[in-house]
Amino acid sequence: MADFNWNDLRAFLAVARTGRLTAAAARIAMDHTTVARRIAALETGLGAQLFDRSPHGYALTPHGERLMPTAEKIESLTIRAADELGEADQALTGTVRIGAPEGFGSYVLAPLMARLADRHPGLDIQLVAISGVLSLSKREADIAVTLSAPREGRLVSRKLTDYGLSLYAAPSYLDARPPILTRADMAGHRFIGYIGDLLYAPELDYMQAPDVDIHVALQSSNLIAQLQAALAGAGLCVLPDFIAAREGGLRRVLPDAVHLDRSLWLVTHADLRPLARIRAVTGMILEAVKADRTMFTGT
Repeated sequence: MADFNWNDLRAFLAVARTGRLTAAAARIAMDHTTVARRIAALETGLGAQLFDRSPHGYALTPHGERLMPTAEKIESLTIRAADELGEADQALTGTVRIGAPEGFGSYVLAPLMARLADRHPGLDIQLVAISGVLSLSKREADIAVTLSAPREGRLVSRKLTDYGLSLYAAPSYLDARPPILTRADMAGHRFIGYIGDLLYAPELDYMQAPDVDIHVALQSSNLIAQLQAALAGAGLCVLPDFIAAREGGLRRVLPDAVHLDRSLWLVTHADLRPLARIRAVTGMILEAVKADRTMFTGT
């Protein structure tokens, strides 16, 4: 192909992963007209249409699907080459995006960012703490903390930690209502929880108590919103112990009768795992969790 340009492939990958010119342009810091021009140049050079255009966005054609794995291999080699040059200069530079559940992201990773910045001032750290999952395969994040190990894709995972969840409420709520001495006493109390049809992981489906009639009167897709509602005295809420321990003003309810165990996993893409900046950030995440192990597991 004449006048091949790596930036044409960058534009192709960004559009393939986002489905829209504007989103692709924002991801790779190009003007959307430039992205469109590079896609057109790539299609002309290859003599093949790579996308079907519609008002709903860009969808890969069979030719585009065939190009995708090759483009991703070139991308991985380019990233690795740039990283190795950075190592040769003994400087860690570039951007690392971390995706994590909002609770772990807000209470563990956000405080860690100061140490990351001090130890590696050449890195730009992006923390995406959301109620959902970012795709490493689509390069929506470089590192992800997830509630389960991935089952497909070229992803490498390791268990980060187990953690416990318990039932909590504010004293203002508990003092104004009948005491909760047994599981049966939970019936009739107001619960705070997730919106069922917006659960992004089965591990978040806590409200399964066949022996008690539980009514989740207040629902949010966001754990931090649930926490704030519990702190305000809105009701009973199942919360990770490592978060509740960092908040004053919550009492643990039925500690011997209501307890759940879950796990967190640290995931990277196989192509990015060898990069120095990825190793540096994952290493610090592992280090921070290990140092605070008792907060997660209670042992």
